[in-house]
Amino acid sequence: MNAEFFNALDLLEKEKGIPKEYMIGKIELALANACRKEVGPNTVIRVQLDDKKQDMKVFQQKTVVPDNSVYDTETEIGLSAAKALSRRHKLGGVVETELKTKTFRRLSAQAGKQMIIQAIRDAERERQTREYESLREEVVTAIVDKVDVSTGNVVVDTGTGYATILRSELIPGEYFEVGDRIKVFISEVKSGETRGPIVALSRIHPNFVKRLFELEVPEIQDGTVVIHSVSRDPGSRSKIAVESRDPNVDALGACIGKNRMRLDAVLAELGNEKVDIIPYSADPAEFVAAALAPAKVLGVVLEDEHTCRVTVAPEQLSLAIGREGQNAKLAARLTGMKVDIKA
Repeated sequence: MNAEFFNALDLLEKEKGIPKEYMIGKIELALANACRKEVGPNTVIRVQLDDKKQDMKVFQQKTVVPDNSVYDTETEIGLSAAKALSRRHKLGGVVETELKTKTFRRLSAQAGKQMIIQAIRDAERERQTREYESLREEVVTAIVDKVDVSTGNVVVDTGTGYATILRSELIPGEYFEVGDRIKVFISEVKSGETRGPIVALSRIHPNFVKRLFELEVPEIQDGTVVIHSVSRDPGSRSKIAVESRDPNVDALGACIGKNRMRLDAVLAELGNEKVDIIPYSADPAEFVAAALAPAKVLGVVLEDEHTCRVTVAPEQLSLAIGREGQNAKLAARLTGMKVDIKA
């Protein structure tokens, strides 16, 4: 080990954000395994890389046992022999003997190179996993890197690494080209054993809409306006329930923005998807009535904690139910109630 080696670790830390101590620990372990193959498979080896002195030392460790109990000379040393080296050694202690590193120079160079490469990969993978974990349940801006024509999957550069959006997680009908900047929701992150973290990206997750509003509405960011729930039929319609904690702030107006600027910014990311902004109410009947917008409700009767019967005018029935029951389903998901609509 020389100055160039330790300087390379400094460069890795600076350019890739891989801590020098982490790399040293990985390399010490790798070199210990390599040296063990030369000395003996059962030998306990400790490698010490000294950053300040910029050198390496290799030690063989043996456990101190009674003189008549030495069964493996590679890992054990009798008490008398240990005392001959130092009177401080006691039964159960460890005796370290430095091994001359010249013996391992070639071995260390070969194994060290491979292990350093592997350590860099491991560190990169762990760094990516940590970064993605910190972004779980968040929306990030990504750049389209590749579009698979056969599957419809889209590979994007998230700024942390490359990840794939499955066709099933794209909004129905939307297509992208290489170089497009899009927003994606990181729904799940798993540690990958060999190829980095497994990241699940989505543009159809209900919380994708929620995060988009959080990005556009300062009142949501500072906690003045609260999003209680979101229900969504991706590509078609979403409903979002909001409430203001400040009587002087209109929750719906804050989400729509002046000249619809905030709402339009969200809609631009969702394509043709419509968004109903619903005022939240702690009163289940009021909440259900509002959730069925744009239909006008005549009355709501709560049958139990999770079921209600809604009455609307005959001309409002189809609007309240919606095409293929969409409006009623979204209202039910938004409120957590089973909704029975009658004219």
